[in-house]
Formats: sequence, structure tokens, C-alpha cells
Amino acid sequence: MGDDVKKIKIAINGGIGFGSKLKAKQLITISKYMNEDEELELTTFQQLYIEIPEDKKEEIIAEFQNVGLACYPVGNFVKSLRTCNFCKGEEEEGMPVAKELNRRIAGKAVPFTLKVAYTGCPIGCGEPMLSDIGIMKIRDHYNLYVGGKAKGRDAEVGYLLKESLTPEELYDTVEKIIAVYSQMGKKRETFYKFLKRIGRDQLIS
Repeated sequence: MGDDVKKIKIAINGGIGFGSKLKAKQLITISKYMNEDEELELTTFQQLYIEIPEDKKEEIIAEFQNVGLACYPVGNFVKSLRTCNFCKGEEEEGMPVAKELNRRIAGKAVPFTLKVAYTGCPIGCGEPMLSDIGIMKIRDHYNLYVGGKAKGRDAEVGYLLKESLTPEELYDTVEKIIAVYSQMGKKRETFYKFLKRIGRDQLIS
């Protein structure tokens, strides 16, 4: 690929599943669009960033999706759901709920990158309490945390906003929170700062 080709960065992963895994076929497909000395950036949110030619964006994304790779925009969008490395099976750990939640929210435009994490049990290895929005499955219901911050001297554990939600209540509440942030957040205002400014009560009033 020539250096004069305009490239765009996209985020890819193997979809929502038991930890972040890639198949050989997926790796081969990804490598087709990289030079030998190029590096692939792995983010803390279980995504890989890759640069692809902008004029071939649609066909490359279609090719990625054809081998089971999920593709997401990079920038001020809701990131794909970060999940834990589940240990007890899809139904027990609520994976269908995680997949549906991701389908509803990932890629939505927001004032600043928004990180949402999900964990299937109280061990919390998906780090839901250190993310902007965090979900923890407790038996057959879901606890919802907001305002976690993993970095900096003002790092903070998320606040338990609602507990014992059904899947439908969870989807509705998270979608409403993202809508409020989209409408009321200032440009490039982080969710953490947004919450400090408007107060948590405004999210679900």
C-alpha cells in the first residue's frame, strides 16, 4: 500500500465472548492489511486498532465481519463492551445479555469516549467498577455502577446507581444514561467530569 493512501483507524475484536480471543483465520485476514513492520495496538478494552485505506473501508470491514471480527469506530463513541474471562458457561454468566447490551450501545456517538464494562459474577475481572458504566451480574439480576475512574490521582470506584435490574431494565437504563450524556455533555467532556457537574440523580430522573 502506498504512503499517499489516506487511512482511517478502526477498532476490531473477536466479538463479545469468553475473554478476548482471535482465530487463526482472523489473524491471517488482519495481517493482509498490514506491512511487515507495522504494529497492531491492543487497547485495555479488548480491542485492536488497525489502519485501513479509507477508500476501501466498506469492503475491508465486510471481509473482517465475514471471518467473525466485530468492527467499531474509533474516537468519541461508546466502546464495545469489555467483558471478563468467564469461567462458568454462557447462560450462567449472562453472556446473551452482554451481547445484546453491546449490540444496543457500541458505536453510539458521545461527547467523549465512553467505556462500559460487564462482569458475570462479583469477582469483577471485567473491572466494571473502574469504568464509566459498569454492570455486575448477581444471580439472575444486574447491578449498575457509574462514574468509575481507573487512572489518575483522583481514581475512583463506581457508584452503585441501581441494583437487581432485569435484563430489559438494564438495557433501558444504560441507553437512557447514554442519551442523557449525549444531550447534556459538553464537547470532549469525560463521563466522569459530566457526572461531577450534573450529579448522578440527573441520569435517571
